[in-house]
Amino acid sequence: MLEYLNIVFPVAGIEMYFFIPPVVAFTISFFTSMAGISGAFLLLPFQVSVLGFATPSVTATNFLYNVVGTPGGVIRFIREKRLVWPLAGSIIAGTIPGLIFGYWIRATYLPDPRAFKMFVGIVLLFVGWRLFVDCNKKPGIRQPMERDRFETCMVSYSLKTISFTFRNERICFSVPAVILPAVGVGIVSGIYGIGGGAIIAPFLVTFLRIPVYAVAGAVLLGNFLTSFAGMVFYTTIPFFAGGTAPPDWLLGGMFGVGGLAGMYWGAKWQHRVPERAIKAILGIVVFTVSVKYIIQYF
Repeated sequence: MLEYLNIVFPVAGIEMYFFIPPVVAFTISFFTSMAGISGAFLLLPFQVSVLGFATPSVTATNFLYNVVGTPGGVIRFIREKRLVWPLAGSIIAGTIPGLIFGYWIRATYLPDPRAFKMFVGIVLLFVGWRLFVDCNKKPGIRQPMERDRFETCMVSYSLKTISFTFRNERICFSVPAVILPAVGVGIVSGIYGIGGGAIIAPFLVTFLRIPVYAVAGAVLLGNFLTSFAGMVFYTTIPFFAGGTAPPDWLLGGMFGVGGLAGMYWGAKWQHRVPERAIKAILGIVVFTVSVKYIIQYF
C-alpha cells in the first residue's frame, strides 16, 4: 500500500520510505546542535546497525550529511551574533592539517586502530565526567537571559589570546590552547571519519571554560569545513590501496536536509534551554562515544 513511498539508495544498497532519513536526522541534530555537535556520530551507528550500510562509503555519506546540514545551525548563530569568528578560525587552523595527517596515518599505519580508539575513549570518558560534575554545580548568579544580551560582543584577538564579552562576562583564553587540541581532533577525524565536534566542544567547555552558548556556532563551522575536506578525500583519494569511497549522494543529501532544518531550529531554541541541560546533552553524547571506543577494544 505504501510501496510508492519507498526509494532505493544505490550506493548504500538499501530501500526504505523516503521520509525516514530526514526525520531521523532532524530529531538527532535538533538536540545535539545546541551543544555544537552535528549528530553525525549518532547517525553513523544508525546507518550501520539499522540500515545495514557498512561499506567505507558510509563514512563519506556521514561527511556529506555534515556538509549539507551544518550550515543551518551556522547561519542561525551568525544571525543571532553568537558565532565567535576567531574561535572558529582557531579550530579550523588545527583540524584541517590534523585531518590530512590522520587520513594518511589511517591509510598507512592503522588498518585496525583499536588501541588508539581505546586511548581516545578513556580521554573522552574523563571529559564526560567533568561535564557531569559541572552540571551538578550550583550555577552562579547571572543576568536574565534577555534576547538583546544573548550575543557575543567586544571580540578581540591576537596570535596569543582571544577574548569576548558574553552576558556581561569577559571570556579570555589562549589561541594555542585551542589549536593544539584541534590538531588532535583533526587527526582523529581523519582516522575515524567523524567531524570532531563531539570531541572539541566538550574540551572547550570543560577545560577552557568557554560558555556552551558561545562555543556551538564556532564548532559547527569547524565541523562543516572538516567534513567537506573529509568528503573530498574519501571521494577523490584511493581508500587504502583500493578505489575511492564516495558517499551515497542521495542518502547523504536527504540526511543533510533533515539536519539542515534540525540544526537551524536547534540553534534558534538554544538560548531557551538552560546551560546545565545542554551540558548534560553534551555529556551523554561524549559518554556514548567513549563507551563505544572502549568496548570495541575487547
